[in-house]
Amino acid sequence: MSNTTQAIVFGGAGFIGTHLMNRLVASGQYDRIIAVDIGKPRSLVAGVEYVHHDVREPVDPKLAGGVPADVFNLAAIHTTPGHPDGEYYYTNVLGAVNVCRFANETGSRNIIFTSSISIYGPSEAPLDEDSQPAPVSAYGRSKLSAEAIHRLWQSEDAARRLTIVRPAVIYGLHEGGNFTRLSKLMERRAFVYPGRTDTIKSCGYVKDLVSSMLFMAARNDGVSVYNFCYEHRYTISEICAAFSQAAGYKRPTLTIPIWFMNLAVLPFEVLHKAGIKTGINRERIRKLWFSTNILPKRLVASGFKFDYDVPSSLREWKHDSGVSDFD
Repeated sequence: MSNTTQAIVFGGAGFIGTHLMNRLVASGQYDRIIAVDIGKPRSLVAGVEYVHHDVREPVDPKLAGGVPADVFNLAAIHTTPGHPDGEYYYTNVLGAVNVCRFANETGSRNIIFTSSISIYGPSEAPLDEDSQPAPVSAYGRSKLSAEAIHRLWQSEDAARRLTIVRPAVIYGLHEGGNFTRLSKLMERRAFVYPGRTDTIKSCGYVKDLVSSMLFMAARNDGVSVYNFCYEHRYTISEICAAFSQAAGYKRPTLTIPIWFMNLAVLPFEVLHKAGIKTGINRERIRKLWFSTNILPKRLVASGFKFDYDVPSSLREWKHDSGVSDFD
């Protein structure tokens, strides 16, 4: 990273942002750390200034107080499915434009941007950073477009540094997403495998993700683009086994054919059209069935060392949880 004395994190109130804030405060590197977000913080971090602002609107350069910053752009609409296609572009692409404009206007020369493995699309074959992007969702396409906007910003000045991380499924304290849902289902003995048990779900613990972002940014490359997930490509059955070991849940044993699951969710889709949201639909079932088979080739080649694996990280997450397991 640079010698700048402040960090500004767009999307800093969210899950990854909260963990990043804790790390930045602990580093003692910055005199000022600002979280810019429209959401309520998952957890307030002492020593952080919280600013309410929507990245879909231009960002006032006065926010930086006349001092260049290390800029982290984590702000995004990312839940899929869950939003009309246009919302992904409106937030993720326009947000990238406004963050890059802010960096330009404040003389900030470092941006760390969280993209997504969604830019690759689902694949049974392993994919690395040299694989051709083939997004199949509006979220993936909007993230690929946002990457291009950040690259354009960097290309305008050779002194600028851009780090783009493409995370796989990220989990940990305050997540409230895929792994949290899986843990709740396993706790109730309600999880069944959708069609198969060998679906590969590339994933990584949030603390390792934050470590990788700071590590790759510190390399000071002009443009650094890398995938983030564990080298071992965990299957859904291995992930379930790790949850069982960490929390004593009974291991799921039932596999239901995908065609039957698609039939079973039709009533829930009818309810959704009637305005009753359940979050259960065929697209989510498809996501469970398809593999995300990602290789962190560049991260490993750079010499980065992971501090955790899935079993050890789940044990820590359970230990850190307050109200319930994996909250």
